[in-house]
Amino acid sequence: MKTPLDLPALDPANVPVRTASIYPTEAQRQRLAGRAKQALGDALGLQNFGVNLVRLEPGAISALRHWHTRQDEFIYVLEGELTLVTEAGEQNLPAGACAGFPAGQADGHQLVNRSDHVVVYLEVGDRLPGDRSHYPDEDLEARAGRGSYEFLHRDGTPY
Repeated sequence: MKTPLDLPALDPANVPVRTASIYPTEAQRQRLAGRAKQALGDALGLQNFGVNLVRLEPGAISALRHWHTRQDEFIYVLEGELTLVTEAGEQNLPAGACAGFPAGQADGHQLVNRSDHVVVYLEVGDRLPGDRSHYPDEDLEARAGRGSYEFLHRDGTPY
């Protein structure tokens, strides 16, 4: 039997799992089937950066390929092997590997589970207001507010 934890500690098993995507179209949301996130940072009351425990089923992707203008991102693979897709191509990230995506570098990235097993990783990102996400393969841009995103077409019209 596990010992119950009190904040500032928590058992990730007690954090709700989110499988829905916030992308603006059903077709975009469907492409993220097989991804499950647990917002550990939110559950701990963190405000300046987010920490998600993410599980990708075989064949699932982390997100549409994107990059951020103001947000740094970091991932650490806990279990399994991911394929990291960037402008430079693809590379495998086994358990214990990490990757970082500095803000402002126009290097669209995404993670893909091309294995036959579930992959588990941590993703960490800051929450600077005014961030924009660019999606080089999509007619999509996201503008971050405090706790929400506005989605636009590349020409600036809203979804």
